[in-house]
Amino acid sequence: MIEVIKPGFFTTVQDNGRWGYQGYGVGVAGAMDNFALSAANLLVGNPEGTAGLEMTVLGPMLKFHTETLLAIAGADLDPYLDGKSIPNWTCHFAPTGSTLSFGGKKKGARAYLAVFGGIDVPPVMGSRSTYLLGNFGGLEGRVLKSRDHLPIPLLVGTLPNLAGRFFPEKSRPPYAKNPTLRVVPGPFADFFSEEGVKAFFSAEYTVTPQSDRMGYRLQGDPIKRKKPEELITCGLANGTVQVPPDGQPIILLADRQTIGGYPIMATLIQADMPLIAQCVPGDKLRFAAVSTDKAREAYLQLWSNLKNICH
Repeated sequence: MIEVIKPGFFTTVQDNGRWGYQGYGVGVAGAMDNFALSAANLLVGNPEGTAGLEMTVLGPMLKFHTETLLAIAGADLDPYLDGKSIPNWTCHFAPTGSTLSFGGKKKGARAYLAVFGGIDVPPVMGSRSTYLLGNFGGLEGRVLKSRDHLPIPLLVGTLPNLAGRFFPEKSRPPYAKNPTLRVVPGPFADFFSEEGVKAFFSAEYTVTPQSDRMGYRLQGDPIKRKKPEELITCGLANGTVQVPPDGQPIILLADRQTIGGYPIMATLIQADMPLIAQCVPGDKLRFAAVSTDKAREAYLQLWSNLKNICH
């Protein structure tokens, strides 16, 4: 098992999400940066969607009560194994009794820890992801706390030989502090004035402190409407950009609600979801329009990089 000595700022069990239940009002949850979690899992020999830990800004201190393989991907939170600095995006062998700790945020917001076999908490509706708004999944539906214990499988066979494998930097998402995010415009362009649409695609927006796994609230030039009324409630996707009456956009993320009535300006392309997941309050964002064909092409290109493990 893994013992939680210190929980870090905001650490939860996540996999690739609880799909198939939005029609019943159940949120998807899952890792904010699915690419990073998938990469970490592949490095330790797991399937991409295996449950790991999402660690936010300040990582936990963990003690391994059995030997295992581990990998950390995503943000650089300055990891140490038994007091020795270790690189991200690399598979490491952790002996029985070893301790993983973190010095603090260097770059990005969310790092993902994968261990051989995954975090073996009970699945709920086919997923081990923590859904905080519903208080289920993960470990009792909550963030980790000191003295928690996370079950993990025993390390078997020749798998320790995987230690040392890594993802080259060129195969990782192009993380940036102030990214330009690609979006597919629509589907409710007729709700916004020409001036409002121009503002969205030309202005710089700041991530506000009122941002979390449910959505990032932005501050910048207000997006003016042509129609004052709200929509009939419709379904929402990961990356949906809603515009409430104050004109300040909200990017809906992993813990989003399943339906909503604010008009939708655009939707982030899935290839750029890792970029928004690594932003923190104060970061600046811009938006650029792309076609659905370009969005699909970017997605396939990024996810094809998961095969680029080096030895």
